[in-house]
Amino acid sequence: MGSSASSGRQSVLAVLDQLEADADQVLALRLDVLSELDRISVLCRLTTVARKFAARGYDVVNQLVDEATATDIGGSLVSVLADRLLISPAAAVRMVKEAADVGARRAITGEPLEPRLTTTAQKAHAGLIGPEHVAVIREFFRQLPASVGHDARERAEEMLGNFAADLRPDQLRKAAAHLAARLNPDGRFCDADRAHKRGFYWRCQDADGMSVGTLWATPELRATLDAVIAKLGAPGVCNPDDPAPTVDGQPPPQAVNRDTRTPGQRAHDALTAMGRAVLASGQLGAHRGLPTAIIVQTTLQDMEKAAGTAITAGGTTLPMSDVIRMAASAYHYLAIFDKHSNRPLYLGRTRIASADQRIVLHARDRGCTFPGCDKPGYLTEVHHIVPYSRGGETEPRKTALACKPHHKLADEGWTVRLNEHGQVEWLPPPHLNRDGPTVNNFHHPQRYLERGQLGPDGDKDN
Repeated sequence: MGSSASSGRQSVLAVLDQLEADADQVLALRLDVLSELDRISVLCRLTTVARKFAARGYDVVNQLVDEATATDIGGSLVSVLADRLLISPAAAVRMVKEAADVGARRAITGEPLEPRLTTTAQKAHAGLIGPEHVAVIREFFRQLPASVGHDARERAEEMLGNFAADLRPDQLRKAAAHLAARLNPDGRFCDADRAHKRGFYWRCQDADGMSVGTLWATPELRATLDAVIAKLGAPGVCNPDDPAPTVDGQPPPQAVNRDTRTPGQRAHDALTAMGRAVLASGQLGAHRGLPTAIIVQTTLQDMEKAAGTAITAGGTTLPMSDVIRMAASAYHYLAIFDKHSNRPLYLGRTRIASADQRIVLHARDRGCTFPGCDKPGYLTEVHHIVPYSRGGETEPRKTALACKPHHKLADEGWTVRLNEHGQVEWLPPPHLNRDGPTVNNFHHPQRYLERGQLGPDGDKDN
């Protein structure tokens, strides 16, 4: 590092040190001596400063993206931001996307470029608008059809950026909706517009096991689901409360009369029946070495008591009553272990992990074992702790689950091992600033309660 670069780094660190000291002074101020209006003024000034720093953070994120430092840090930039800033991966994704629109940019040749949302960026860096305003403006452009030209888009962005400095986010959303109607008065959208918006996303399971999902359906998918729900969601059809639910043909009148489900509940049960039929058809082929099926892991003790919960390879928690009912009506993989020993089986050496071996790994690891990774078992690969080319054996004690990006890290200086508790540890290469081996507890939340925030060896878990 040259002297000028070193001097610049020291200047940055010195300013940040002073900023932290100033922040401590602000926190030590007695605000009870101020009037109510003075306190509101203080709150406004604090909000403005916080917004300025948030906007400056966009610039830093863009620099990280440009320099592709995620590979050196050990993982994708999203996972690094989530781990280091202690934010959710969804928030990290949102930060990267917002930075791409609002943060300072550079061309491939190095010269600075205007942010994509120029006026919005100016207002954000001045502390006049916050992340909620930015989200409204970004959503406006996400909804805008591709037929709206470049010049109209630029004028719209300038207008919304200026509006945002004077409006609350909810007021800005109304102004944006009015502007969108003026730019696209006929409400015309092409197939590309609809395809860009399509998607389905789960939220986390609630304490009762229920989940909320968000679906953006194309007209084709909606028409398909309409037909399925009309058939399988009719009164008296696919009613889980019936001893023998009707699936084919017309339900008997008594089944219709005792069906007290709401239309929404009938639609839910119709989709469940559709998914069960698709899985049972055997037409989905294989996925990562296993026929496409639900993989469930539980303990012998819970099965005998018909109580407790099980975990699927997708990370879903299933009540034991659901596991037993599902096992009676469809073909699934079920891995059962003793609650106390829970020792994986020895299944020999093969180049590709067998179905049985993969089920054992799903039961033990539940998902990617890299610290902090949230990818469930269905989206992982089998990693040889000792490379197969060097004599590594394909058995559960000598393999681990890893998603594709983190699987590659094993070839970039990271070391993987199984500790004395049967947990997979990842040891970073020497040049990374990490505190020793780490295990991933994301898929095993009970460990946080059992050991607080410390692993079996005193290492910090993720």
